[in-house]
Amino acid sequence: MTVKKITILFVPDGARGVRQLRIPRFLLTFSALFLIACTVFISLVLKDYRAMKSQMIRLSRLEKEAVHHREQSLLLAQRIQEMTRKMDQLNELDRKLRIMVNLEPPEEDSVDGMGGPDPLSLSPRSVLQKGRTDLIRSMHHTLDNLGREIAFGKKEKRDLIKFLESQKMLLACTPSIWPAKGWLSSRFGYRISPFTGEKEFHRGIDISGRINSPVLAPADGMVSAVFYDYGYGRVVTITHGYGLETLYGHLQKVLVKKGQFVKRGETIALLGNTGRSTGPHLHYEVHLNRVAVNPLRYILN
Repeated sequence: MTVKKITILFVPDGARGVRQLRIPRFLLTFSALFLIACTVFISLVLKDYRAMKSQMIRLSRLEKEAVHHREQSLLLAQRIQEMTRKMDQLNELDRKLRIMVNLEPPEEDSVDGMGGPDPLSLSPRSVLQKGRTDLIRSMHHTLDNLGREIAFGKKEKRDLIKFLESQKMLLACTPSIWPAKGWLSSRFGYRISPFTGEKEFHRGIDISGRINSPVLAPADGMVSAVFYDYGYGRVVTITHGYGLETLYGHLQKVLVKKGQFVKRGETIALLGNTGRSTGPHLHYEVHLNRVAVNPLRYILN
């Protein structure tokens, strides 16, 4: 069977002879189909490329939005942690105020479903590890808890303020500020004596500081005694009423007299190193009904 061919003539300019090229008809058909297939393939590739480029732009925008959302979530978590910390500080202040005025703490079951937020659940590390859904759920749960605690705290504070309004005199006479500037070098309770090396009960706190720095009255009261003691050196005691009395030892100089009325924050003496002492400091005691109690229970930071 003979193959049908197509003859293509090439007629050059000038005196050159005519040339001819004979191509099988099926080859021409195949070439045309191949060209069409290549055109379709290139069109599809270009279409996919444009689609992929559009998707890459969209993915890049979504990635930036995700980073922005994560940063915002981290910032929100930090703010919630700060709110939680401040709520803890307010609760501690409330506790100290209640101790000062001998007011009973609130009942634990007075609010349904109370429960503090878990401080670890919203730490920066956990925020970065959690999925978006879990993170939003944790934040809503924490904010709900804070909302309930704030609502409960408002009621508590209203009750406390109402009580404190009737107890202004008691508050004025409660030793609630630091009597001297410095650092706490010895706490209330049992300790090893710096002189004997044996265990002893320390009836107050020691505040180390610069010699001749001011010693302040931590509450309103009347100077009940000014004397010198072998152990405590120069001493001042103030009676505040309501069974409260404070003692200040190792003073360098006393600036008040027995029977003098003093106000909270008034300078009553200068910090010193008199008596049996290892260095300049103030020995500070608080007595309730003639029994030594921890002064830190009353001091409001």
